Amino acid sequence: MTAAGEVVVRLTGITKSFLGVPVLRGVDLDLRAGEVHALMGENGAGKSTLLKVLAGVHRPDSGQVEVDGEPVVFGTPRDAQARGIAIIHQEFTLLEHRTVAENVYLGREPVRRGQVDRRKMEADTKGLLDWLGEEGIDPAGQVSRLSVARKQVVEIVKALSTDARVLAMDEPTAALADHEVELLYDLVGRLRARGIAILYVSHRMREVFDLSRRITVLKDGAFVTTAPTAELTSDQLVRHMVGRSLDALYPDRATASDIGDVRLALRGAGNGRVRGVTFELRSGEVVGIAGLQGSGRSAIARAIWGVEPFTSGTLEVDGEPRRVTDPRTAVRLGLGYVTEDRKGEGLALRQSIRDNALLVRRAALPGGGGRKRSDLAALLKSVAVVARGEHQEVRYLSGGNQQKVVLAKWLAVGPRVLVVDEPTRGIDVGAKQAVHRLLRDLARNGVAVLMISSELPELIGMSDRILVVHEGTIAGELPAGASEEAVMGLATGHGIGEVA
Repeated sequence: MTAAGEVVVRLTGITKSFLGVPVLRGVDLDLRAGEVHALMGENGAGKSTLLKVLAGVHRPDSGQVEVDGEPVVFGTPRDAQARGIAIIHQEFTLLEHRTVAENVYLGREPVRRGQVDRRKMEADTKGLLDWLGEEGIDPAGQVSRLSVARKQVVEIVKALSTDARVLAMDEPTAALADHEVELLYDLVGRLRARGIAILYVSHRMREVFDLSRRITVLKDGAFVTTAPTAELTSDQLVRHMVGRSLDALYPDRATASDIGDVRLALRGAGNGRVRGVTFELRSGEVVGIAGLQGSGRSAIARAIWGVEPFTSGTLEVDGEPRRVTDPRTAVRLGLGYVTEDRKGEGLALRQSIRDNALLVRRAALPGGGGRKRSDLAALLKSVAVVARGEHQEVRYLSGGNQQKVVLAKWLAVGPRVLVVDEPTRGIDVGAKQAVHRLLRDLARNGVAVLMISSELPELIGMSDRILVVHEGTIAGELPAGASEEAVMGLATGHGIGEVA
């Protein structure tokens, strides 16, 4: 294993074009043993292409790749793998109904006397798991029975089984729940302590600042800077990425004259997961909901929309008590819901942009499929979806553009109340700004927006006021611009009783 701090891989002056269009323009990057190096940039900045050059998927048009100081040319991913480079993709590549060991050694199974040596395969997998400190995973257990976080461990062990010394991790927390992110932090720390060089690609600022020692920024395919993480602020990083400050990510908040009548009111509402929930939501405002994972914040959203209905208290829409027992009823009452699971619940990935934009309208409203093509084109233009056309399948869009299609789906039915859960999870800084602007424009047009977010800067930057959930109930309300400390105080139960 290379000594800590020594350069394992160096990329110098990497360029790459497709059909004459430059995608990478003179990019420099070095990865050191025992160090987490973050790679940042908006979608389209060239991050994915650089990862593919590193992995041997693409050969650069010019520039040099060095491993241990020796120039190399990767003709295939197998060449890169042979030199100790592995990529952990955002989408898992595991076979759910095979064992952990079978996945780790897929295509490279040890053979004894002409048959797969399962005993050796499982023993070697256990050795790697023990080396990582992951003794709770059974090599003979089926992958489908593992949590998302444990599946990610299997992906990492699969890479380590090829003697990887460099791990490129592409959006590793995109599929993880909040409590699982801490497990990944711990795992990254163990990999770093064992001398693995880690290239960490993420849109989440907090993770990048928590984990990395250095950050490299790309913009429009060009190298911008590499700097020690300790010498950068969030605002400086955003400026490097998009050319504008962090404050510019958030549109102006509502004024008193923007806020109108009560659209949604909960009074003592509860079910098996939350209790005594009471608040009002008015047209023209964006109200944030904060809380720790498992606090009940998403349960409130799902109950409002009738997925897990309230069984006590009252829910009022425009001053009238209503009983919302299913999503169809919610839609007909003018309630919209953007789920936190964009790919699993929010979109039909193999259907077109057009079909997704009309999904709710067709399913829940009489004559919902009759929207004119010109109206749909105007709708998609209003949310600035970047695509080849309305018939492109949404699975081929970036995360930011997928989220814009989800919002278009609700704009197509004109909700009076829109509940959004983690609206910018897994999308880049520029796309976040576009989503923030869309939500604020909806509010200015009279929609009442209820926004749940785990990112406190986003919650504070967007909200006209903040409701904080603790152990299934509203612990308190904070005004616009409240501090992160005040939010976390209520979220952890330490600030209860201190806020009027």
